[in-house]
Amino acid sequence: MTDVQAKRVQPGTIDAEMAGRAVRRIKDYLMRYPNRSAIEVAGEHGAEEPLILPREAVSLLAFILAQAADGRGVTVIPSHAELTTQQAADMLNVSRPYLIKLLEAGEIPYRLVGKHRRITYEDLQEYKRRDDARRRAAADQLAELGQELGI
Repeated sequence: MTDVQAKRVQPGTIDAEMAGRAVRRIKDYLMRYPNRSAIEVAGEHGAEEPLILPREAVSLLAFILAQAADGRGVTVIPSHAELTTQQAADMLNVSRPYLIKLLEAGEIPYRLVGKHRRITYEDLQEYKRRDDARRRAAADQLAELGQELGI
């Protein structure tokens, strides 16, 4: 597996007004043609062959443009991308040493590249889903206990 870089658009890089107009046009088009799996994008002059895009790619573009219209930045990361331990720790909002403890405890799969650990984005997201579910279950148990005790 190769190391795949994320594509990042910083806040304010895309003109918010132009992005807002574009996202409205895209959403209108997608709503008018809900069953089309391929979307044709014609050039302004109409002389060129239309660009044909998958519906999901157009939906992703609409999401990116909506974020840009609201003045937010966006990062697109392929699901198979491999992250360094620091990148993974930053995504989980934990320290790098804590993340390494999670890796060594078998909580998150990783592979070694030389002496460096690499974590796939998919595996990191799976850990995050499991951890969020554990946290919700613990919060539910505390709420239930509080109700039993009348707190």
